[in-house]
Formats: sequence, structure tokens, C-alpha cells
Amino acid sequence: MTKAVRYDEFGGIDVLRIEEVERPVPAAEQVLVHVKAAGINLGEAAIRTGAMAEIFPSAFPSGQGSDLAGVVAEVGAGADRFSVGDEVIGFSEKRSAQAELVLVEVDNLTPKPENVSWEVAGGLYVAGVTAWGAVHSVQLEQGESVVISGAAGGVGSLAVQLARRAGATVIGLASEGNHEWLRSHGVIPVAYGAGVRDRLEAAAPGGIHAFIDTYGDGYVELALALGVAIARIDTIADFAAAAKYGVKTEPGTEARPGAEVLAELAALIADGHLEVPIANVYPLTQVRQACTELERRHTHGKIVLRP
Repeated sequence: MTKAVRYDEFGGIDVLRIEEVERPVPAAEQVLVHVKAAGINLGEAAIRTGAMAEIFPSAFPSGQGSDLAGVVAEVGAGADRFSVGDEVIGFSEKRSAQAELVLVEVDNLTPKPENVSWEVAGGLYVAGVTAWGAVHSVQLEQGESVVISGAAGGVGSLAVQLARRAGATVIGLASEGNHEWLRSHGVIPVAYGAGVRDRLEAAAPGGIHAFIDTYGDGYVELALALGVAIARIDTIADFAAAAKYGVKTEPGTEARPGAEVLAELAALIADGHLEVPIANVYPLTQVRQACTELERRHTHGKIVLRP
């Protein structure tokens, strides 16, 4: 038997539990991974409450989580590009990553560089691929200005770095407690709240060319008010506004396979060109506490579970 996060009905954090389940057995093209770290993400809360049931229908009992990193425990037929004992980064498409042992399709795995920590690797997939997609979606060019809301969060903290690597002048909307971190990464910090439009215009006297919204709460409308073209606005948080105004929702037209993007991001981390801030690490058994902290929406970086 092995432990996994489960819930039997839509609801709040209180529906989550840790359950003993049968040890999974890999089918063809699958790998069984002994999980060392698994990220948690805000989208999982929306799925768990039923808010996204039409897009992501659920069957109960349901697991939770996509992000994971760990050690290969068993290899199914046709998955022999990996061997038992290999360290890997990957993702589950079955909402099952928050567990001790997880079945993963072989194409959803990439080797973990030795100098990338388990916590960073385990929390990389959703935030990393989302940030990569959003930055590519707005098609930044050298010298352009881009605003990123939620700039110190799990997705935003990666998006600001990737946008800087694209040659853009990056303006990050974040609470003042995160401004020093943003400055240290070459980002112009701007506080959110009353007067934010004036502060953004002052920070970008040459105009704002693109806007990446990782937070929601009216930022699509703000981007439009700032004169940003619809095709250069991407939101990962306000799908009602995206439908209303026709702005993008990452990853746009430049999507690549998730494992391929994971490998690219992991290499940047290994070479010291990309930082993944870790806000907190919880044992798997404290998944409720981890989700409570995440859903307050004031974390700097990723929250990760350790089975």
C-alpha cells in the first residue's frame, strides 16, 4: 500500500484526505515514479471546488496535482528510455501527483539535472510551462515594456525572469515586501492598489507594449485602459475577461510538449539563469495546511509537498 491525496466530493480544503491505496503498476509506455516532491497550484483549488467542472470534469474518488519530481521505481513496456533509479521531473495528466508513488506517461518525463533541488523540480511543471507559454504568447521584442501582475507568485516570479531573458523591460506588480526581490532580478517593481495606473504609466514613459496577468481582479481591463493591444494581453487568471475582450489565455500558438519545455527550464535553472523561489515545503500529510497557505494568494514563489 502507498499514500495519496484523495477527495470524494467537490468542496473546500476540508474534503482533502490522505488515503492508503494499492501500489500502482505501470502499463505500456508508463513509468512508476517514487515522488520526492510535488507542487500545488491554485488551479487545483478551482477543480476541487467544482468551479471548473465543465472544463475539467471529475470522477470520484479524485486525486490531486500535476507537478512532480522523483526517482524511477518501475518501468513499463516501451518506456525503457528511463531506468530504475533515474531522477526525473514530470507531470501527471490524471490529477495524481500528490502521492508517494505515481504513474506517469513516459513522454511526460525529462531527466532531472543533478544540481536542481527536489523542491524546485517538483514544483516546476505548472508554473514553469504556464510562465513560458504566457511570455511567448505576447511575443516580446527587445526593448519593449511588459507589465506582469502577481509578479512574485509561483507563475509571475518565473514570467518576469523569462521576459527579461527575452530582452524586455519588465514592470512587476507586487506587494512592497517583494519589491527588493524583483529589483534584484532586473524588474521595475510597482505596488498594486489605488493609483496603480498612474504608477505604471510613470514606470513606462515610452508606453506599455504587452501585459501578462497572472492574478485576475480587473487587470485585463487595466491593460486595455493603458492602451495595450488585445493581441499583446495574456491572462491565466481571468477567463471571463478573456472571453469578453478577446485577449489571449496562454500558451497561445507557440505551445510545445510539456516535457520539452520542462527540459529547457530545468537546464536554465541548472545553469543559474533561472530561479524558482520556494515559499514553503510541507509534508504530504499536511496538504490541507499547504493549500490553506496557497489560497491566501500572498506567497512568494512555489509551495511544495514532500511525501
